[in-house]
Amino acid sequence: MTVFLLFTATVLIWGSSWIAIAFQLGDVPVLVSIFYRFALAAIVMIAGLVLLGRLKLPSVWRFVALQALCLFSFNFICFYNATGLIPSGLVSVVFSLASIFNAVNARVIYKEQISPRVIIAGLIGVSGLVLLFWNELFARFDMDSLRGVAWACGGTMLFSLGNMVSRKNTSVGVSPIIANAWGMGIGAIVLLALILVSSTPVVAPIGVTYWTALAYLSVIGSVVGFSTYLLLVQNVGSAKAGYATVVFPLIALLLSTLFEGYVWTETAFVGVALIVVGNLVMFTKPRRLKRSCAPA
Repeated sequence: MTVFLLFTATVLIWGSSWIAIAFQLGDVPVLVSIFYRFALAAIVMIAGLVLLGRLKLPSVWRFVALQALCLFSFNFICFYNATGLIPSGLVSVVFSLASIFNAVNARVIYKEQISPRVIIAGLIGVSGLVLLFWNELFARFDMDSLRGVAWACGGTMLFSLGNMVSRKNTSVGVSPIIANAWGMGIGAIVLLALILVSSTPVVAPIGVTYWTALAYLSVIGSVVGFSTYLLLVQNVGSAKAGYATVVFPLIALLLSTLFEGYVWTETAFVGVALIVVGNLVMFTKPRRLKRSCAPA
């Protein structure tokens, strides 16, 4: 039951967080919006751990800091910029290919073998991605869409690298909750430094929609969402936890259709279907036939 609840929470939270990102875009600069998000998330998470008496200092800081760069700062700079160029639901679909990035990065970093199933899944997924953006990239060659896909792919790569670093944290005894709490704080500090260096104006958010989206992304999307996902990885492994990427893009696309007016085309339908199939191929292992023979 615990695994089921973690999986369901991850799917619902991550499926709905993309539209919340779209609601944050506008008058407040991207860097400032992401800073608000993770500064608030870090305060909530660290304060919660203090009240529960569970706040600890990481035994190894370098992996926590590296995780902060990959999961709580630079990757979201990519995702927010992507959402400003293409519908949020499409960004989530690109992000769903994180399992392919994970397989490649695990090969490069941990020397894990890439199975033929992963190669097939990758080819299917990439084919689906091409069809999903066929009209934007080929029929009318929309440069904004091309830049949006590039930003989304960059964010997904950073997220995948963050997954690799999370494995390092676990191996040295730093739990996902502790790594997230301090990582979000470090991420907020990095974002503040970028704001100061780039002379980005710090704009105070206005409007109920922005504040609601900020609260949702900070507390639910960041504190709860990342915790449930990394706890799910810790309980069942990254392969099974990756099934969440099969489901949540469908929720994100539904919300994008309702709130952003995303218009479906025939190639988009086929593209999404292929990406879902690619994820299923990635995570579904073929059953081996068991043969029994009578004893001699």
